[in-house]
Amino acid sequence: MSRGLAWFSGFFALIVIATIAMVLVVRSSDGPMEILTGGPFQSGEFVTDVEDWSFLDQQMTIEMQTMVPPSSRTLWLVVYDNRPIVLSAYMKSAVGKIWKQWPKKIAKDNRAIVRSEGKLYRFTLERLYIEEDTQAILDKFNQRYDTPITTEDITTENTWLFELKPAS
Repeated sequence: MSRGLAWFSGFFALIVIATIAMVLVVRSSDGPMEILTGGPFQSGEFVTDVEDWSFLDQQMTIEMQTMVPPSSRTLWLVVYDNRPIVLSAYMKSAVGKIWKQWPKKIAKDNRAIVRSEGKLYRFTLERLYIEEDTQAILDKFNQRYDTPITTEDITTENTWLFELKPAS
């Protein structure tokens, strides 16, 4: 093997090992790290009896933990008519089919915890389909995140919407 090929192989192996190590560390951490899925929340104080969710709309993203398996991620969120709503786009893309597994697992266990500014909130997720307010909800996402999501993305299931309903 030539010296250049040996150097390249070693460098490539180092990158692969570092990437795997980083993913494993993040998945066992207290929450997500930007776009990387994190472990279950280990910090935060549970809050109940919230009636006005507009404070969530002040943040560009939220951290949400699902239960099966216990893992967390960073998501876009809007609050529409006091209803916190998250989405998962690119569900039918090649990357989305691999990367976006959490929405499919909601059917098994729809419980979730949202962490915002050190406080934890229990929710259940309810998938939204085309309804009276869908276009207004998408308009709010599109304006806030500069995206081109349409009702066709919902009907073709390329984008999934979920309402976060406070757990009792």
